Amino acid sequence: MGVGVWGCHKAQGQVLGGAPRSLGFLEGCRGGREVFGSLPAGSEALQWECFPSSLFLSCRRCALVALEDVKSYLLEECGQIAVFDATNTTRERRDLILNFAKENAFKVFFVESVCDDPEVIAANILEVKVSSPDYPERHRENVMDDFLKRIECYKVTYQPLDPDAYDKDLSFIKVINVGQRFLVNRVQDYIQSKIVYYLMNIHVQPRTIYLCRHGESEYNLLGRIGGDSGLSARGKQFSQALKKFIEEQEIVDLKVWTSQLKRTIQTAESLGVLYEQWKILNEIDAGVCEEMTYAEIEAKYPEEFAMRDQEKYLYRYPGGESYQDLVQRLEPVIMELERQGNVLVISHQAVMRCLLAYFLDKSADELPYLRCPLHTILKLTPVAYGCKVETITLNVEAVNTHRDKPSLTSVSFAAPLWLHLFQNQPQTLFNTC
Repeated sequence: MGVGVWGCHKAQGQVLGGAPRSLGFLEGCRGGREVFGSLPAGSEALQWECFPSSLFLSCRRCALVALEDVKSYLLEECGQIAVFDATNTTRERRDLILNFAKENAFKVFFVESVCDDPEVIAANILEVKVSSPDYPERHRENVMDDFLKRIECYKVTYQPLDPDAYDKDLSFIKVINVGQRFLVNRVQDYIQSKIVYYLMNIHVQPRTIYLCRHGESEYNLLGRIGGDSGLSARGKQFSQALKKFIEEQEIVDLKVWTSQLKRTIQTAESLGVLYEQWKILNEIDAGVCEEMTYAEIEAKYPEEFAMRDQEKYLYRYPGGESYQDLVQRLEPVIMELERQGNVLVISHQAVMRCLLAYFLDKSADELPYLRCPLHTILKLTPVAYGCKVETITLNVEAVNTHRDKPSLTSVSFAAPLWLHLFQNQPQTLFNTC
């Protein structure tokens, strides 16, 4: 299915590609489009005059242009969800969107973020707005003063969503002080319920996610996939090196998660801390190919072997799973990672690829070929507009289990992996306020 993202920022618009990671790890999304405006050359700072009429008119024109693009995307390009990311803080602007949606038979869901806590506002400006495209490098030192002025200007015209009267029939969620409270009104369908579910699980507190595979297993040494073998001698050595690394980091309130397979549990046991076992973190199910080597699979099931090389993301092992199945299976883990603090996830190659693809916004075409070597930790730090990743090698040798993408013609799935559970749903216009 298709998901597009549109943003209307300032008066001068230009079309840019790209879309942020959001809404859980659900279905493949085509690249959306955003309408951005940059500061005029030579400007030293944004000049806030509480929105003169000329700026209102320019913003309205940009909104109309973006909405026409939304219409084209949903009606002509097989899109199913459009995210209109703009400051829709007046009833007049929201009515414009509602009328547009009614004319085209689109459903609308509003997301309003309300924040009146000065400490939360200041932290948000420093954490998020400093790296925003609204502020080129030459203006970063003025971000705090400038954005506080912007907030004061918005207060002049701001009309909050009113669940008791004017907006009682609208579908929306009101997020108060970055998740301290929520108000949900008239959720219409499955897509809207998933949006609510996602928004109620995310947070913006600083945290670190550590991803690693189990230590090298006996089956890794034999080149066999799947199964439930224990650690090799080097795998046990890695578990001790992992223990030392975690102790040196002095991570506050670290949670440790494993699958229910022996090799991840043995890796975690060496840490000497409590850990949680998740069945849904188990390795991809290879079905009839479990415990076989790739050479054996190619000899016994040559057609299956070739089909997997052709379309690795969609290919499903007979009696087993595809990467697409695995992505859907992992959704509860993704949601829990979004709501947690510091977490170490000890999992498996395919599982780690899926988690990494979510946080780094990789496409379905890239996902099955992401490098997740044994005895290596990936340190992920979610930040505004992305996720920092640091690779830490613990200098314990291990076999290489990575298979490069074959040099053959294959079906391309170039879209970011967003909304895998939203297939075959009505067209929806998803708005931010």
